[in-house]
Amino acid sequence: MSAILGISAYHGDASAALLVDGRLVAAVEEERFARVKHWAGFPRASIASCLAMAGLAPSDVTHFAIGRDPRAHRWRKACFALAHRPSLALVADRVGNARRVGDVPAAIAQALDLEPAHVRARTRFVEHHAAHLASAFLVSPFEEAAVCAVDGFGDFVSTSWAAGRGARLGPMARVYFPHSLGLLYLAVTQHLGFHAYGDEYKVMGLAPYGAPGYADALRRVLRLEPEGRFALDLACFRHVSTGVQMSWDGGAPTMGPVFTPALEALLGKARHPAECLTPRHEAIAASLQLVFEEALFHVLRHAHARTGSRHLCLAGGCAMNSVANGKLTSETPFEAVFVPPAAADNGTALGAAVWAWAHIEEQPRRFAMDHAYWGPAFSDAAIAAVVDRAGPELKGRGATVRLIADDDELCGVAADRLASGKIVGWFQGRMEWGARALGNRSILADPRRADMRDVINTKIKLREKFRPFAPSILEGALGEYFEQAAPDPFMMRVHPVRPDKRAVIPAVVHVDGSGRLHTVSRAANPLYWSLLRAFERLTGVPVLLNTSFNENEPIVLHPEEALDCFLRTGLDVLVLGRVLIEKPPEG
Repeated sequence: MSAILGISAYHGDASAALLVDGRLVAAVEEERFARVKHWAGFPRASIASCLAMAGLAPSDVTHFAIGRDPRAHRWRKACFALAHRPSLALVADRVGNARRVGDVPAAIAQALDLEPAHVRARTRFVEHHAAHLASAFLVSPFEEAAVCAVDGFGDFVSTSWAAGRGARLGPMARVYFPHSLGLLYLAVTQHLGFHAYGDEYKVMGLAPYGAPGYADALRRVLRLEPEGRFALDLACFRHVSTGVQMSWDGGAPTMGPVFTPALEALLGKARHPAECLTPRHEAIAASLQLVFEEALFHVLRHAHARTGSRHLCLAGGCAMNSVANGKLTSETPFEAVFVPPAAADNGTALGAAVWAWAHIEEQPRRFAMDHAYWGPAFSDAAIAAVVDRAGPELKGRGATVRLIADDDELCGVAADRLASGKIVGWFQGRMEWGARALGNRSILADPRRADMRDVINTKIKLREKFRPFAPSILEGALGEYFEQAAPDPFMMRVHPVRPDKRAVIPAVVHVDGSGRLHTVSRAANPLYWSLLRAFERLTGVPVLLNTSFNENEPIVLHPEEALDCFLRTGLDVLVLGRVLIEKPPEG
């Protein structure tokens, strides 16, 4: 038996993934256990969880595959240091980070009570971008494809592309530090007053509200070059002189400022987080999204020219830009696209594992990812115990608790509550792998109510009003509601909603008439599919508003967290496995 444990550590979105005989059996992010978004330390709980889900002992692991390689591109790092004479802060950042990654085998040995020599002998460091590329291509449905990874930085690389064929990735082309599309997006995100690690998605959501009046200014910051390359105007960025100052405060990654006054000279004064958003900020966001897309499509057109493939596999943090992803087949020559559900650094755990299977064990591919449900699940007995312990509090609040063993009845009752305007927490089966809630850890609502987005944002999510929600739709109804769209079970692409349907599902239509698509098939998630069908039978609409089950925290993992979120927020109904809990009507 081959058991390969992939690990992402000390780089944001720490995670673990486990392959057994070339097939994925478990994958989960550490933030779900630590309850800190983008947790960036060592994924001790994720590793233990993956082994438990597979029923394996630590000694059963044949390879530990790490999605970083401190030895990668050493000569480039040395040449850069000599040319730019970096500050001590930059040197400390580079050396300290390399040491932390290099210490992962010792952390594994301690966490799993194994001999350090045993772990070191079985550890394989996989260059960061090789892991990104593998995380997309080696689990895709394609036998051959152009494969591209775009992110901030990892192992001194920000962008890479290669040809994938069979179980192999061909020679890679790379864009190296200090030039990065991810860093450009980060710099403007910070300029707009969004300073938390991973806030780029907020800027993407803000962009449709503005006109791209600052696009020419940003084109002076980012220059496109031949052969799919690009270069930043480094005068606008701090990372050459001071390094990318990432730290891990209690496991949460934080980033220091990466832009200089030169960027402010182009875009105007940076927004303080407490300031209101204005049309100028919306215009900057729109401009950034436009210029980012131009650069991304420039890279991908070259990747197509070099490979000649009609298939594209895309990974890296920038592959989480679902707006750009929705345009890939219209703005590039590619005809079919695969973006994995964990495209960011969390996915390098899986990428390192499948890379080791293909390149170390030299085995053919045995797995294609067609769903994202690879995390922990909880038995009916475990859920019942949680509900029993909460019984006095539920009774004190006047909540009703009902066990519904039949799936059709459960979905019918939940659909009835949704159709009557109730907001439902839906907790089922194995947790999703990646950033999106895909119907197993979701908050659901009726998309026909135009006010539902504001209701959820103010009563439950406590977030900016411009942030959109996603439509989950029965796969068979896709063409009836969306234009230019292909099935997307991972919610990784934004597509136009058909004009005649925008008034039918207004709560999930963004200001520009688009929606972040999530298609649901019966094969991938039969219970969630049945809920959508039940809602369609009641309303004629095969769509639900779907957002992650959380309140400014990582998505809930355990039933206790789901119940706590239900009790402290404005959720009306909680479906916890086969248990339906309902608060009394307000007033």
